[in-house]
Amino acid sequence: MADPRLDPEMAAFNAMMEARAAALPPVRLQQPFDEPRALTEALNLPLASGGPVMAESGDRWVPARGRRVQCRVHRPDLPGPLPVLLYLHGGGWVWNSIDTHDRLMREYAATAGCIVVGPDYALSPEAVFPQALEECEAVLRWVAAGGAAWGADPGRIVIGGDSAGANLAAGLALWLRDGPTPPPLRGLLLNYGVFDSAARHAELRQVATGYGLTRERMAFYWQAYAPRAVDRASPFTTPLRAGLAGLPPCLLHVAELDVLASENHVMAAQLRAAGVVVETRLFPGTVHGFLRALGHVGQAHAAVEAAGTWLRARFA
Repeated sequence: MADPRLDPEMAAFNAMMEARAAALPPVRLQQPFDEPRALTEALNLPLASGGPVMAESGDRWVPARGRRVQCRVHRPDLPGPLPVLLYLHGGGWVWNSIDTHDRLMREYAATAGCIVVGPDYALSPEAVFPQALEECEAVLRWVAAGGAAWGADPGRIVIGGDSAGANLAAGLALWLRDGPTPPPLRGLLLNYGVFDSAARHAELRQVATGYGLTRERMAFYWQAYAPRAVDRASPFTTPLRAGLAGLPPCLLHVAELDVLASENHVMAAQLRAAGVVVETRLFPGTVHGFLRALGHVGQAHAAVEAAGTWLRARFA
């Protein structure tokens, strides 16, 4: 029997993805991760098709931590210089890529009228904290230092992300705030983010299993990304342990049936208590990761449209 709390389109999408996953070998949470990552990409890549066509879509490579980080750059057909959304994809720091999130980035570029830059940061457990954070910082500073040469406006930058990407976005904003010469940021777009490593928000135990992301899987992701307990206590991995004053305005989008929903509400409350301007929106009947359902679930489109409106205001 379908869960009456699920949005009907969300339920149909979940059933479609379960059928597709059943046709593939099971994804096993064990090393080496080449095969499970390939299976995850095969499941999710079809969702990235369709959507807006950009005036320019291509990849650039940015030096960071001794390697070159591949970055997807989408530019809509608008006169520049254009503001920039640095978008950090989700996937538990373990899965997904700039390919799985390609449509979402193009949707934001079209709706907000901005260039979107998506770094393909190093994944865990091969790369642990703080490597992904340092790579994203390098990409941001690359945009701020040289973006004007390819039509970007380095004075108008927002950092965004979903799930683990939202964690990286918040961690990066704190990292920059506390460092020398932080680039000016216009805002943070945080989609159903991971903000607390302690899993102490017990009021969502009723959705801890059976809704995609589970508590057990989150524990695995934390162990992969930040295997040392001292790192899981860092404000740069666990923003709910940080002093949040001085962060730019934030938009938080929350999936109702998400094991992370309560920590998103707590994050919004702590941001407000710290004097940060915050907007939140709850999407009823949706599950974690619902933005990948563009083309299938109307609330995913509503979330992109709402974010586009907010981004345009932040860039104005």
